Amino acid sequence: MYPLTVAMAIENPALWEQVHAALEDLPVRVTVECRDLADVAIFLHQLERAPATVVLLDIAGARDPIEELVRKLRAVTPEAMLVALDTAAEAETILAAFRAGVNEFICPPLGESLRRALEWKSNEQRRQEGPRHGARTLGLFSAKGGCGATTIACHVAVELAQLGQKVLLADFDLEAGMVAFLTRAKSPYSVLDAINNIHRLDESYWKALVSNGIPNLEVISAPLAVAARQCPKQEQVRHVLSFMRMHYDWTVVDMGRSLNPMTLHTLEEIDEACLVTTPEIPALHQAKQIVGTLADSGFSRLRLVLNRVPKRLEIAPEELEKMIGAPVYAMIPNNYPELARCYSEGKLLPRSSRLGRHFGDLSRKLSGASEEPAPRRGLFALFG
Repeated sequence: MYPLTVAMAIENPALWEQVHAALEDLPVRVTVECRDLADVAIFLHQLERAPATVVLLDIAGARDPIEELVRKLRAVTPEAMLVALDTAAEAETILAAFRAGVNEFICPPLGESLRRALEWKSNEQRRQEGPRHGARTLGLFSAKGGCGATTIACHVAVELAQLGQKVLLADFDLEAGMVAFLTRAKSPYSVLDAINNIHRLDESYWKALVSNGIPNLEVISAPLAVAARQCPKQEQVRHVLSFMRMHYDWTVVDMGRSLNPMTLHTLEEIDEACLVTTPEIPALHQAKQIVGTLADSGFSRLRLVLNRVPKRLEIAPEELEKMIGAPVYAMIPNNYPELARCYSEGKLLPRSSRLGRHFGDLSRKLSGASEEPAPRRGLFALFG
């Protein structure tokens, strides 16, 4: 579900309890709670200061006629969905409520009916706001640990930001996230804070979670290993990625290694994925297994990136592609000493370095931007 803000004015204790039970585990943030409808002006004043997309109203507890109450509510929050709650479904009361202008009328048991109403409003809200125009999500993950997906993700994100895009680098590697270390991100919060607080997820809360320091680039880190033992639900991941789409041109996601549960959840929601492997036999074997598994599941948005390629590759690219079962999208040369030196100094590779230029080529290829005019010769030039 897309996040909603809810205001509730409910006197009846049974209705109050059922509403709270229905809202549990939903991406809903309650902005106003009123238990006494003796003076509706107080509720209207609170609602004016803390707007909501949904208003839940106990019409049996209201002192004002339903027509007058709805008129006052519409004056304060004209776009909100008004849901009338009552302890019984009497035809005359229902008819009066709809004539007054409420959107929904629900009586006990509230649970399923209220959830359906909120889901409808959530879908409508999502359609109205939608993702940022042209927004794209790119996920990178390694065939096995140590293949360099995090390094590539960090440099690709920086390059996309250099192209003038508003970029988010998100570390979804809940087991061993290293994005914060490589980018020197300073925020003490993590992507898990966003996942566990989807009911609070708005622009102001989000700003407290991310780090910045590079123009056009923001970073949200992975949590500490001790805090990452829980695996988020698919719906939580979907919700957070949808939120990211609305605020960034590009979301670059480090998905960790292999096909762990978090990687599988993320793959369902992204536009394109890069599987990063090295030429070593164990990594190639694991890459082959992953490619086969994803092909069997119908996933077709996979790019194969061969990283740390030596100057003389012992196996021909055509044979390697046949062995893995997927074409090689890009080849990144091996220059580990240069990379290690930069990391020891607390910085990423300069764009002018040999390896940095290959990261730039990969970023432009992924984004569809034009290539640099100066061509390079040799093996690596064949693969962008």
